[in-house]
Amino acid sequence: MLTFAALALSSLFSHVQAHYTFPSLIVNGVTTPAWTNVRQTNNFNSQDPVTDVTSADFRCYDSATAGTASTITVAAGSTLGIACDQTIYHPGVVNVYMAKAPTGNVSTFAGDGAVWFKVYQITATTNGGSSISFPAQNLPSVSFTIPKSLPTGQYLVRMEALALHLAETFQGAQWYISCGQISVTGGGSGTPGPLVSIPGVYTGNEPGILINIYYPIPATYTQPGPAVWTG
Repeated sequence: MLTFAALALSSLFSHVQAHYTFPSLIVNGVTTPAWTNVRQTNNFNSQDPVTDVTSADFRCYDSATAGTASTITVAAGSTLGIACDQTIYHPGVVNVYMAKAPTGNVSTFAGDGAVWFKVYQITATTNGGSSISFPAQNLPSVSFTIPKSLPTGQYLVRMEALALHLAETFQGAQWYISCGQISVTGGGSGTPGPLVSIPGVYTGNEPGILINIYYPIPATYTQPGPAVWTG
């Protein structure tokens, strides 16, 4: 839990700390090699974030790297993890989206249109304005359960870690993004939704994106994006 003074000090140190990427999946407890089942992002060396939510790179951040990866099989109802190359250093929140490849081949799927649905999130914890904490901060990975009723097929899994340490100005929020490729087996007949477009899901002016987390400390926090589909 962070007080105003601690948050401000954290902000100063955050300017000189390394950023991060999400290059691996965790399937059946095993972490896959970097950029094998995750499309290599433009920032695989620089680790620079995306700040423009209207950019084409806001989807999978792979315009300069061809966006190729192998597809790994994952059972519906099982746990899927997304591993960071270090830890999620900055204070912020997490959203995980999925999109089904309409042709059945996720390798050639760009994720265009209103095809994305949220399957997991880690939000902030507030206490009426006296404190705010970020449970996603310092995590080495994020894991969630693939809904058992998710239809069988091939999917993109998009990780976004939203860093809020500089979010008090427009496009100050930093997005750390990657897209993995999975083939879901043993699925059900659920209808995921609501469906959104990426980019398009955010304007950058949402209260959970354009926000000063230091002063005054927010009394509440509104997670950006649609509701989580749990199946």
